[in-house]
Amino acid sequence: MGRPTVHDIARTAGVSLATVDRVLNARPGVRAQTVARVEAAIRDIGYVRDIGAANLARRRLYRFLFLLPDGDSRFVDGIAADLDEARRIFVGDRVQIAVQRVPVRDPHALAAALAALDPGDLAGLAVMAPQSPELRDAAARLRRAGLPVVALVSDQPAEVRDHFVGIDNDAAGRTAARLMGRFLGHDTGPVLLVTSSIRARDSLERRFGFDSLRAADFPALEVLPTLEAHDDPARMVRIIDTAFAARPDIAGVYSLSSGNGALLGALARHPGRRVVIAHELTPLTRGALLDGRLDAVITQDTGHLVRSAIRVLQARCDGRDIVASQERIRIEIILRENLP
Repeated sequence: MGRPTVHDIARTAGVSLATVDRVLNARPGVRAQTVARVEAAIRDIGYVRDIGAANLARRRLYRFLFLLPDGDSRFVDGIAADLDEARRIFVGDRVQIAVQRVPVRDPHALAAALAALDPGDLAGLAVMAPQSPELRDAAARLRRAGLPVVALVSDQPAEVRDHFVGIDNDAAGRTAARLMGRFLGHDTGPVLLVTSSIRARDSLERRFGFDSLRAADFPALEVLPTLEAHDDPARMVRIIDTAFAARPDIAGVYSLSSGNGALLGALARHPGRRVVIAHELTPLTRGALLDGRLDAVITQDTGHLVRSAIRVLQARCDGRDIVASQERIRIEIILRENLP
């Protein structure tokens, strides 16, 4: 027996092809009892809709916008490069991808960029930004207008997004604590934690995860308060200098965010053997692993991030469930010995 068709649905439900089309596309004008008969027929005959063919017939386009942080970030640049590749990969699925760089550290500027968007011009939106009331209100307006929104890398409250695409950041923080505790062994020096901003949910969740595992499995390990550099290289130098002046016995450093160039430069001003763990594999962190300035990098596949965000937005547009196992972003631990 061949694959069930809309003709089979119409014959089984005892309705016209036009009625089947209305039900499949959730258009009005069909009585509830008739909708129920069509849906029962779909289940009975095992009909699976070919969304791609339907969209091609309707000449439907998926116009997706990715809002990424501006500034100098090799990690974000990697995501942008993967989006360029995705434009070619998904062209057959009638996906159009636009990228807009926005000053996400300025919540008012980010809110203004969101407010300028017309939901009617887009099929979906992906946002990579720290949480803020301004972002929450602007993104919630877009969702109320029916625009699917995904949070990328750093999660947002439920009212802001339909889905989060990224690693489990609490688990990433616990992974860092496990590595730090094992690497340090019997070294009793304190561990310094550094980030761009603790307001970013990924950094906050990583700090919580780090603290929870440290308290349970390495209670003797002293952890210092998180220092914030706010993407300012000069500030990074100042806070690192101040930290080492106060505690020259610092034995470990954990970078919670992806910006590591300024940190590595600041640490070079304080020679000595210490364990340093960072996030995201970039040309910079790859080089630092090779020359011993980093001991481990906790990373995620940016290509998988991008493809997952696109698939999730497509599913939301089509009213389909996502495949959870396919969209789960894995935490990867990279050492010098297993550099890809």
